Amino acid sequence: MRRIEGTAGVKPIECTHPAKNKWRIRWNIQPNNDGSATYMEEEFNHRPTDEEIRQTIIGWYNAQTEENILSGFEWNGMKVWLSTENQFNYKAAYDLAIQTDGATLPVTFKFGTDDTPCYHTFNSVGELADFYTKAMTHIQSSLERGWNNKDAFRPDTYTL
Repeated sequence: MRRIEGTAGVKPIECTHPAKNKWRIRWNIQPNNDGSATYMEEEFNHRPTDEEIRQTIIGWYNAQTEENILSGFEWNGMKVWLSTENQFNYKAAYDLAIQTDGATLPVTFKFGTDDTPCYHTFNSVGELADFYTKAMTHIQSSLERGWNNKDAFRPDTYTL
């Protein structure tokens, strides 16, 4: 699958080479002001079934949601990698800080990337709460966008 730059009136499903039975499906069509559009496209060597279409498109939205959760969050200008393990560590540090009125602070986390790491030490419950709340808000809004995109999928768009 790949992102394509094409025309805004592109068909969501099309047989592009009848002799070879080549079919393409398209989704996430983003029209531009100049009459062009960008969209995702997947090619099949057969007419895709309704289930193949659904799995391809929903799978892509799931992957986009996961990628946005993992690497789409910044806090105070620092990229934050929200892997499941990091989410657990952030939650544990936050919960302990709340439960102990900050006795477990300071706590330091590595943000940024492997190439340009940023270390930040949280000295107060308020600062850690700000970080944790914003991280959880990012995750929740990423999930909601993903759900909305998947809910907007209309299988009848892909019938001929």
